[in-house]
Amino acid sequence: MSADTPDTTDTTAAGVRRPGGPGHLAGRTISRVGYGAMQLERLHGDRPAAVAMLRRAVELGVDHVDTAQFYGDGFVNELIREAFRPEDGVLVVSKVGATPNPGGPIRLRPAQRPEQLRASVEDNLRSLGVDQVPVVNMRRLDAGPGLRAEGDQVVDLDDQLAVLTAMRDEGIIGAIGLSSVTLDGLRRAIPAGIVCVQNAYSLVAREDEELLALCVAEGIAWVPYFPLGGAYPAMPKVTDEPAVHAAAKSLGSTASQVGLAWLLQHAPNVLLIPGTADPEHLAANVAAGTIAFDGTTLAALDAVPSRSAVVPLG
Repeated sequence: MSADTPDTTDTTAAGVRRPGGPGHLAGRTISRVGYGAMQLERLHGDRPAAVAMLRRAVELGVDHVDTAQFYGDGFVNELIREAFRPEDGVLVVSKVGATPNPGGPIRLRPAQRPEQLRASVEDNLRSLGVDQVPVVNMRRLDAGPGLRAEGDQVVDLDDQLAVLTAMRDEGIIGAIGLSSVTLDGLRRAIPAGIVCVQNAYSLVAREDEELLALCVAEGIAWVPYFPLGGAYPAMPKVTDEPAVHAAAKSLGSTASQVGLAWLLQHAPNVLLIPGTADPEHLAANVAAGTIAFDGTTLAALDAVPSRSAVVPLG
């Protein structure tokens, strides 16, 4: 098999059956249940435990890990560098568009200007210890909960795509994704070659259904963050829904597992990156990839009303 031919096997490079089955991102076949590494910041005082979490993820069939330089100001990237070996076949995806804001009311501040995007990619290269970041998501600040751009941080998408495309041409990033992007923004960006979109999306916050449909049509992976909602107090939570609890009871699973499984079954291009710093929770998240719903249960879940995930900060 040539390097340009996607691997379509049902097992990872580590020989583990893929949780959630095979998915596709940036020309690679990966497990549909991956791992979001942000919560490893909580293990800053126990580095061996943090590395062990990443090794356990590989043992469970995870080969797609989402990170960022601003997770622990490089700490999480350094853990990834230490934990993974080439033979693990893990696709590491990072993001740019923000930077740490120690001591501020919000832990991040925007870093949207083209020169800041380049600097962030270079920081990722150093902390990950690689010559190329396989996929870089550019976090826009015009959709979803969280930060908003002001002043010189209000940057035209075309200017940002220009610097990302240049870095892809240079070979220091492999592919471009977008995060917190609007439908119009994605339509504008598609000609640049977008491989994934990361937006806040869950069973209870489905405002981006049209954007998701566009991703399905264009073969773009959909990688929802806040997949269970509830990241901020005002956000709706999947685990508060009676239909979710009823499904969990009938299946012998947890409400969180039902919320993750619904995402996998809702669209074929969904890739999950639930995060945790607890090994048991990690195993439960991975096991969500084995859950299947009958028609009645799926219809009850689909009928759960969608609410806004937009939460003003400040």
